[in-house]
Amino acid sequence: MVAWDIRPQGVQGQLKVTGTHAGDLEKALTALMTTMSEAAQAAGTAVPGAQATTPLQGPVAPGQAPLSQKALGPVAAALGEYLGEREKDFKAMAERIEAAVLGAVEATNAYCEGDLEAAEHAQNAAKAVRLDLLKDTGGHR
Repeated sequence: MVAWDIRPQGVQGQLKVTGTHAGDLEKALTALMTTMSEAAQAAGTAVPGAQATTPLQGPVAPGQAPLSQKALGPVAAALGEYLGEREKDFKAMAERIEAAVLGAVEATNAYCEGDLEAAEHAQNAAKAVRLDLLKDTGGHR
Protein backbone atom coordinates (compact mmCIF):
# COMPACT_ATOMS: atom_id res chain seq x y z
CA MET A 1 0.00 0.00 0.00
CA VAL A 2 1.30 3.44 -0.90
CA ALA A 3 1.39 6.02 1.85
CA TRP A 4 1.08 9.70 1.14
CA ASP A 5 2.39 12.43 3.36
CA ILE A 6 1.02 15.71 2.06
CA ARG A 7 0.98 18.75 4.28
CA PRO A 8 -1.85 20.99 3.03
CA GLN A 9 -0.30 24.06 4.69
CA GLY A 10 2.94 23.41 2.81
CA VAL A 11 1.06 23.06 -0.47
CA GLN A 12 -0.76 26.32 0.26
CA GLY A 13 2.56 28.07 0.89
CA GLN A 14 4.01 26.78 -2.38
CA LEU A 15 0.90 27.84 -4.26
CA LYS A 16 1.30 31.37 -2.87
CA VAL A 17 4.92 31.42 -4.07
CA THR A 18 3.82 30.12 -7.48
CA GLY A 19 1.10 32.78 -7.64
CA THR A 20 3.67 35.47 -6.88
CA HIS A 21 5.96 34.20 -9.65
CA ALA A 22 3.01 33.98 -12.05
CA GLY A 23 2.22 37.61 -11.26
CA ASP A 24 5.86 38.52 -11.93
CA LEU A 25 5.68 36.69 -15.27
CA GLU A 26 2.51 38.59 -16.17
CA LYS A 27 4.24 41.90 -15.38
CA ALA A 28 7.27 40.90 -17.45
CA LEU A 29 5.12 39.93 -20.44
CA THR A 30 3.14 43.18 -20.16
CA ALA A 31 6.40 45.13 -20.05
CA LEU A 32 7.67 43.16 -23.07
CA MET A 33 4.56 44.03 -25.07
CA THR A 34 4.81 47.71 -24.11
CA THR A 35 8.51 47.89 -24.93
CA MET A 36 8.06 46.10 -28.26
CA SER A 37 5.26 48.49 -29.19
CA GLU A 38 7.43 51.48 -28.31
CA ALA A 39 10.33 50.01 -30.27
CA ALA A 40 8.09 49.50 -33.30
CA GLN A 41 6.93 53.12 -33.15
CA ALA A 42 10.47 54.42 -32.70
CA ALA A 43 11.90 52.31 -35.52
CA GLY A 44 10.55 54.64 -38.17
CA THR A 45 9.67 53.85 -41.73
CA ALA A 46 11.37 53.57 -45.07
CA VAL A 47 9.22 56.37 -46.56
CA PRO A 48 9.82 60.12 -46.64
CA GLY A 49 8.41 62.12 -43.69
CA ALA A 50 5.42 63.56 -45.60
CA GLN A 51 4.28 60.05 -46.51
CA ALA A 52 4.84 58.61 -43.02
CA THR A 53 1.14 58.98 -42.25
CA THR A 54 -1.78 57.70 -44.24
CA PRO A 55 -4.94 59.82 -44.20
CA LEU A 56 -8.03 57.78 -43.40
CA GLN A 57 -11.41 58.36 -44.95
CA GLY A 58 -14.41 59.07 -42.81
CA PRO A 59 -16.26 61.76 -40.93
CA VAL A 60 -14.35 63.87 -38.45
CA ALA A 61 -15.91 65.67 -35.49
CA PRO A 62 -15.92 69.48 -35.83
CA GLY A 63 -12.69 71.00 -34.51
CA GLN A 64 -10.78 67.67 -34.61
CA ALA A 65 -7.73 66.93 -36.73
CA PRO A 66 -8.25 64.71 -39.77
CA LEU A 67 -7.88 61.00 -39.11
CA SER A 68 -4.54 59.48 -40.00
CA GLN A 69 -2.54 56.36 -39.33
CA LYS A 70 1.23 56.15 -39.02
CA ALA A 71 2.89 54.07 -41.68
CA LEU A 72 4.61 50.95 -40.42
CA GLY A 73 8.21 50.30 -41.33
CA PRO A 74 9.84 46.91 -41.83
CA VAL A 75 11.06 46.73 -38.21
CA ALA A 76 7.58 47.44 -36.83
CA ALA A 77 6.10 44.84 -39.17
CA ALA A 78 8.70 42.25 -38.10
CA LEU A 79 8.10 42.95 -34.39
CA GLY A 80 4.36 42.67 -34.92
CA GLU A 81 4.79 39.36 -36.71
CA TYR A 82 7.13 38.08 -33.97
CA LEU A 83 4.68 38.97 -31.21
CA GLY A 84 1.80 37.50 -33.20
CA GLU A 85 3.66 34.17 -33.38
CA ARG A 86 4.64 34.28 -29.70
CA GLU A 87 1.14 35.14 -28.50
CA LYS A 88 0.11 31.46 -28.57
CA ASP A 89 3.24 30.56 -26.54
CA PHE A 90 2.47 33.23 -23.95
CA LYS A 91 -1.12 32.03 -23.73
CA ALA A 92 0.03 28.41 -23.36
CA MET A 93 2.36 29.42 -20.51
CA ALA A 94 -0.46 31.10 -18.66
CA GLU A 95 -2.78 28.14 -19.21
CA ARG A 96 -0.16 25.66 -17.98
CA ILE A 97 0.50 27.66 -14.84
CA GLU A 98 -3.23 27.93 -14.15
CA ALA A 99 -3.75 24.20 -14.78
CA ALA A 100 -0.84 23.27 -12.50
CA VAL A 101 -2.09 25.44 -9.66
CA LEU A 102 -5.68 24.24 -9.99
CA GLY A 103 -4.49 20.63 -10.23
CA ALA A 104 -2.44 20.98 -7.05
CA VAL A 105 -5.42 22.52 -5.25
CA GLU A 106 -7.78 19.76 -6.41
CA ALA A 107 -5.30 17.02 -5.52
CA THR A 108 -4.70 18.46 -2.07
CA ASN A 109 -8.43 18.84 -1.46
CA ALA A 110 -8.98 15.24 -2.54
CA TYR A 111 -6.20 14.15 -0.19
CA CYS A 112 -7.81 16.04 2.70
CA GLU A 113 -11.22 14.60 1.85
CA GLY A 114 -9.62 11.14 1.76
CA ASP A 115 -8.14 11.75 5.22
CA LEU A 116 -11.56 12.75 6.51
CA GLU A 117 -13.10 9.73 4.87
CA ALA A 118 -10.45 7.44 6.37
CA ALA A 119 -11.01 8.99 9.80
CA GLU A 120 -14.75 8.46 9.44
CA HIS A 121 -14.18 4.79 8.53
CA ALA A 122 -11.91 4.35 11.55
CA GLN A 123 -14.49 5.94 13.85
CA ASN A 124 -17.24 3.75 12.46
CA ALA A 125 -15.06 0.67 12.88
CA ALA A 126 -14.34 1.67 16.48
CA LYS A 127 -18.05 2.14 17.14
CA ALA A 128 -18.75 -1.32 15.71
CA VAL A 129 -16.47 -3.05 18.23
CA ARG A 130 -18.55 -5.05 20.68
CA LEU A 131 -17.25 -4.11 24.09
CA ASP A 132 -19.34 -6.80 25.77
CA LEU A 133 -17.24 -9.46 24.04
CA LEU A 134 -14.05 -7.84 25.30
CA LYS A 135 -15.37 -7.83 28.89
CA ASP A 136 -16.02 -11.56 28.74
CA THR A 137 -12.38 -12.34 28.09
CA GLY A 138 -11.43 -10.73 31.39
CA GLY A 139 -8.36 -9.22 29.86
CA HIS A 140 -6.60 -12.64 29.64
CA ARG A 141 -5.52 -14.38 26.51
